[in-house]
Amino acid sequence: MKVIRIFQALGFVLSLALASGAYAQSDSSAPSATVASAASGKANQTSIKKADRKLGSDVRRALSKTRDIEVENIFVRAHGGAVTLTGSVPDNAQIGRAEEVAKSVPGVISVTNKLSLQPQNY
Repeated sequence: MKVIRIFQALGFVLSLALASGAYAQSDSSAPSATVASAASGKANQTSIKKADRKLGSDVRRALSKTRDIEVENIFVRAHGGAVTLTGSVPDNAQIGRAEEVAKSVPGVISVTNKLSLQPQNY
């Protein structure tokens, strides 16, 4: 019974301390604006990363649907609409074709093609 009363008293003191701290913060608008802008910036950064991942996935999907391109060793990275293709392909014609396909994906602003020729050994 004494333990419960102790916890009740601690809870009351804690809530009183939090309430007075919240009251002290509400008097100055600068810290709350800073916190709001930091939260907004983080949410914006998260949405940008999500959009980049989706664009990279869209380019990868378009490449994989193209019959004359082997995508096993092609890596796609997107950042703000700029797509970078890295890796290797077994045929020289696939290098230019991969760039064309990537440029045709909606949302792609530019393509940096760093694909190299790596003939497959059978």
